[in-house]
Amino acid sequence: MKKLFALLLTFSMVLSLTACGGNEDSDGGVSIDSGERVVKVGVHEPISGPDSEEGRREILGIEYAHSVAPAVEIGGEEYQVELEIVGNQSEDDSGGISAAQRLIEQGVSIVLGSYGSSGSMAAIPVLEKAGIPVIGCSRSRDDVTEGNPYCFRICYLDSFQGGALANLAVDEFQADVAYVLTESDDDYSVSLGESFTQEFERLGGKVVAGQNPAGSADMSAFVAEAQEADADVMFAPCSAAAAALLIEQAASAGIPLIAGDTWDDPAILQAAAQSGADVYFSAFYDEGASQLAADFVTGFKDWINASSDKLTYNGGTDAVSAVSALGYDAYMAALEAIKDSGSTDGAAICRALADVTYTGVTGGMVFNKGGDVDRSLIYIKGVDTASGTFYSVKELGLAR
Repeated sequence: MKKLFALLLTFSMVLSLTACGGNEDSDGGVSIDSGERVVKVGVHEPISGPDSEEGRREILGIEYAHSVAPAVEIGGEEYQVELEIVGNQSEDDSGGISAAQRLIEQGVSIVLGSYGSSGSMAAIPVLEKAGIPVIGCSRSRDDVTEGNPYCFRICYLDSFQGGALANLAVDEFQADVAYVLTESDDDYSVSLGESFTQEFERLGGKVVAGQNPAGSADMSAFVAEAQEADADVMFAPCSAAAAALLIEQAASAGIPLIAGDTWDDPAILQAAAQSGADVYFSAFYDEGASQLAADFVTGFKDWINASSDKLTYNGGTDAVSAVSALGYDAYMAALEAIKDSGSTDGAAICRALADVTYTGVTGGMVFNKGGDVDRSLIYIKGVDTASGTFYSVKELGLAR
């Protein structure tokens, strides 16, 4: 019996490690209520807690995409797409696992999300075991897809983002010294800080580092350290909530602030406009980069403004966040894979995803062997404090 158990266990492990394996003969389900053929797309995002604003905006992008394309053709027949949305805790492993289990119970064929890398990474093995592929919208930590054949993502990686921002500091601000402020309890912040530091030092610069503990509201000591170090720039890959406090307290120091994608947020715009701080950050897309992106912004704003509930869910504004654009593109890429697979079976969709070619709001998408979309361009935005609006500074390319 022991030998038989060991053999069965080994066989189970082999199956779990086989990329995109499983039953490819599933032809989907029929809704008991309507009799229509349906395919379920799962979404797990933080809808409460510190990352809830970003999670909700990512959901809105997915929901808007669903309103644009509510059905998909599978094997010559039309299937209605049903969204199954569950909440998680973005930086909590148990929340990610629980969200994955709920989506499996609801019979989804593919999953989108989540904002926040830790919860996402905890959910991935659970979904992989069930044969359900995942497309990450905005989780940028490098190791998210490593060793996970059912995991894909459409945003750029922290190593690319951090390197590009280090080049920005040197090329645009002639920075010799950078003060790098990260949040000690945030994997994203630490990872992006390390990437920036590595490239900035490779370019000959000096880094002075500080680390902000969770919940700290006083940034004055870090600003003082940056001034004492004669820093030419401050790089602060932190949450929008912490950033608003830093911007307010750093404005009088006159040191340009550089950050990552989390600063593409209305709270940053308000804080910078009120304080007059010199703020620059990386963004996943720019509405002026293509007609497709411009059309997306127009359509999304019309859709948001048509519903007071959606407007509230978006923070009371019709401002278009980059994570909404990524959510939109992730949904559309999922539909391409479902259509190409000719099936609602997760393993078949996973195999089709590897060959999906799609031009989206955030640019062209082709998945590499690791499941990531190769990005060679990053958008840099700034804050026009006079008009209280974001503006495009430049498109920055970087050899990967």
